[in-house]
Parts: sequence; C-alpha cells; structure tokens
Amino acid sequence: MATGWWALLGLRGLLPAGFSIATGVLVAAIQHRYSLAMPLVIVGVLFILLQVLGPLHTALSANLGDRTAAWLYDRLTGACTAVPGIGHLEDPELAADLQVARDFDRGMTAPPLATSMDFIAGGLVDMVAGLAQACVLFGFAWWAPFVLAGAWLSTHWLLRESGVWKDRNTDEVRLAARDADYAYRLAVDPPAAKELRIFGLPDWVLERFITTRRRLHRLQYEATRMRERSVLASLGLVLAANALVLWMLGAAALDHRLSLGGLVAYASAAVGASMIAFGGLNWALDAAAAPVAAVARLQTAMSRAGTITSGSRPADGMPAHDIRVRDVTFAYPAAPNRPVLAGFNLEIPAGSSLAIVGQNGAGKTTLAKLLCRLYDPQAGAIEVDGVDLRELDLDAWRRRVTAVFQDFVRFELSLRENIAPRACADAARETPDGHAPGLDDLIFAALTDAGAHGLADLDTVLAKGYSGGTELSGGQWQRVALARALSAVRLGAGLVLLDEPTAQLDVRGEAEIFERILAATRSCTTILISHRFSTVRHVDRIAVVENGAVAELGSHEELMAQRGRYWTMFTLQAQRFAAGTPEEGEEEVTFDALA
Repeated sequence: MATGWWALLGLRGLLPAGFSIATGVLVAAIQHRYSLAMPLVIVGVLFILLQVLGPLHTALSANLGDRTAAWLYDRLTGACTAVPGIGHLEDPELAADLQVARDFDRGMTAPPLATSMDFIAGGLVDMVAGLAQACVLFGFAWWAPFVLAGAWLSTHWLLRESGVWKDRNTDEVRLAARDADYAYRLAVDPPAAKELRIFGLPDWVLERFITTRRRLHRLQYEATRMRERSVLASLGLVLAANALVLWMLGAAALDHRLSLGGLVAYASAAVGASMIAFGGLNWALDAAAAPVAAVARLQTAMSRAGTITSGSRPADGMPAHDIRVRDVTFAYPAAPNRPVLAGFNLEIPAGSSLAIVGQNGAGKTTLAKLLCRLYDPQAGAIEVDGVDLRELDLDAWRRRVTAVFQDFVRFELSLRENIAPRACADAARETPDGHAPGLDDLIFAALTDAGAHGLADLDTVLAKGYSGGTELSGGQWQRVALARALSAVRLGAGLVLLDEPTAQLDVRGEAEIFERILAATRSCTTILISHRFSTVRHVDRIAVVENGAVAELGSHEELMAQRGRYWTMFTLQAQRFAAGTPEEGEEEVTFDALA
C-alpha cells in the first residue's frame, strides 16, 4: 500500500509538467497545421489521469492513514504491556507523550492520520509538480528554473515558524488540551450523564467545552500564525521572480526567438512552479509526526522504566510457610522523595488471614502492589518462604496471586471471560472449541461463593453496547470481581489480596459475602484492606499502618485490649452503627476522621 501511495504521488507530480509540454505541442501542431490526432490523444490521456488519480490517491491515503494509525496503536499497546510492572504508566515524565500517542487519532488536537495523510499527499504532489514544472524551463534558459524554484522554495524558510507548532509541549497548551478533552468526555460519557442532568449542568458543560476548545485553538494560532514581515518578504520575492521569468518569455516571443507552442508550454510551466510554495505540507507533516515521535520515544522510555525482571525460581505451592516484609522502603516515581513505606516490617503466616487498616495514603494498597510485583521496593525485600520475591519466576508467582482492587476492571466481555479471563484465554489457544473441560462448573462455583449465581448467562456480554449485552449495578460488578478472585483460587492461587472488596455492598451483604470468602479461601493466605471493622474483626490478625509502618498488630481481641488506635476507631464506628446513623452508601468512619 505504501509503495502504491508513493508511485501515485510521483505520477501525479509529473503529470502537470507533462500536460504543459503536451499543450505546447498541441498549440504548435495547430499553428503549423500538423496532424492533431496524436497531440490530442496525449493531452486527453494526461487530462483524464489528472482527474482520476487525485480521488484514487485520496482513497489510498485514507486507507494508508488508517493502517498507519493501527500500526502505531499496536506499537503503543506493545510498549505499554511489555513491561512487567506499572511504574511506566504512572511516570509523570511519560504522561505527556502517552496522552499524545494515545489520543492522536481522535481529532482533538489535530486531524486523524487518515485525513493528515491526504494533506501530506497533496503537499508532496504539489512539491514534486512544482519542481518538475520548473525543470521544464531549462528548455528556455538555464537560469529560469533556479530563479523561480528558488523564490518559491524560499517561502518555506521565510514562513517556517508557521509550519511547525513549536509550542505544542508547553504546560499551557497541554493544560488547554486536557481541559478540552475532559469537557468533551463529560458531555459524551454515560457515567456523567445522570448528575449533569440532575444538577442542571448540560449548558455549563457545553460552554466549558466551547471555551476550552477556543482557548486551545487560540494557542495553536498564536504558535503558528503568519509573521507579517515574512509574508511581505515572500510576496515581494516571488513577484519579482515571476515578473522576471514571464518578462523574458514575452520578450523572447516578441523577438521570434520563441514559438507560440514554446511560449504556451513555458508560460504554463512558470505558472505551475508556484505549486512549490509554502502550504499545508509543513503543518500536516508536523501534526502527523508528533504521534509517531511520541510512540518512538515511549517504546524506548518504557523499556527503560521496566526495571522489574523475572527470576528463575519456581513458585509452586507458595506461600507454604510465611510471607515476610523486611525493612521495605518504597516511593512512587511521581514523588521519589516522599516514601509511602519506610522501613516497613510485617510477617504473614501462610494460610492465615490478615487485615490492614489505616489512613488513606498510609501505604495499604501500595503493599498489595508490591506483593503482586507491580513495583519493586527501593530498599528492603519481600520474602516468600525465605526466598526474595525478585528471585521467583514472575509469571509463576502471579499465577499464585489473585486480587480484587478498588478500581477493578470491568471487562466488556462475556460473564464467563470476566470470571476466568486467563483460563478462557488459555482454553481459546489450546482447544478447538475454546472451552476447557470443567471450566464452566468452576465458574458457577465461584459465582455461588461470591453470591452472584444467576446474575446472567455465562455467554452474556456485560456491556449494553453489544447485541444481547447487559449492564450490571455497582454491587453486582463487585460480586463479579470477587468471583474472579475466587475462581483464581480454585485454579491454584495461594495468596488472595482484597482491597475494599465489598465497598459497594450493604453491611448485611458484606457480612454474608465475607463469610463465604473466608470459607472459600481457608487454604490460602488472605490479606484484606478495608475500612469496615465489622468485616475486619473476623480475620486472624489485624495490622494498623501509620506513616508507612506497622503501628499495631494483633487479633481483634488483642488490639481492643490495648485500647490504642484500633480500639478508638472500632469504638467510634460501633457507636455510629448502634445509633443507626450509617446507611447504605454512606461513608464509613475511617482513620482519616482522627487525623
């Protein structure tokens, strides 16, 4: 496709020069009463090609642009998923390039690549055609092509500031693009639709979108607007060059040094040389080059950010004895000088259940990410049965881990694939019909354990946008996420991480589900992160985390006897329940209330 695109580009670029010459030959044939058959045929063929090849090239450009965009997305997806951890996706230094590379084909800051390719094709055709037309003038005088082509090419240099958006990466431009995109998503995304209408905000969103888009366009204009002196200089230069060449052509014709056919051909070529002039090519190339450059930079930068490497030791049966967190210090890339965990120590016996409570930002979810090896600590180590987690085969360890995070994924796939995504993917590769024996029974058992049995048929897609698809409530989705974790337990996971797993369920539903979870994960090591102490009290031990370290550790009874932070928190929450103040969906009392 690219070869055909370039071939058409070259042919289209040469046709105008050929048409000028053929027109001159036709005029000469008429003047000297030669046969007109062949000149007319040539002129007719060239004219038809000029009319036909343009639309054909446009269609090819659109297809090539689509293919190129898909190629870029393939590279971006590969770069994002090839890194074992997630630090590269949360690195603020990569955020700008990631947004450009991710959103470039949405038309928010530049035309989609399918459109840009047509602009680029048109600009390159004009450039080739103008140069070819100028070359025709060598037949008149050796200096004529240099004068005309040089004048028109100079416009590219004189107007260069207008062709490249130099200020694309300033903070102001990025903020304007982000604001415009955010207002757009508020208007079109379903989750925001309810509150926009309830609070009477549709007009506000529209006004915000228009305002931010105008601001973005103003910044773009200011970065690329024509400079008055450059425009005047360009105009004066090309007028002088054209006047000189056309004057000399006219003088040669009056002196009978140039025939009428030659005059027509050279004059047509002189006018056609103007196609070299500064136009949309510079802008289109700049707009199309930005995402390509961003993807190229991201592939390199993300590979450098992927500091997580797989070990070689097997993880079968782990953890069998314990998990030990030894003097772990960890800070996120966005704030390397503010460690979330500092000298963190914790021992978790295998087969036990542990709850982690503490203020928001205390490091609870961070610990879960480290246990999943989504990050590695900057200091200290996490050991499983005495083996540093970094020495274990990464994929083997992750097969031993299952998790429900607060922001769990809602796959727009069938219920079956939502419950057992890895098993379904493996079955699709390994079996002709894509179904593994006994997998559906395992999925039904996991749904039952999560209180989600009868939610939908296993083949039902959990998204309304698909034929026969359905949408679930927040509580139903949370049960699906729990069932996903429980299916992984049945498939061999030995460590279960639950980060606010029942936040969208009412208190009674939570108590019922958590009893089932503890029963289903009795043979596993279970770590629960929760603000609801009615759930936390049922685990074997509770760790209170403050300032990146364990402040209190023990069973519910032991911590209550200490009358420390846990006792204070539990008492406050129990008083609210006794008074009947908390309702379904109301925020629970947390450690933040005591901060």
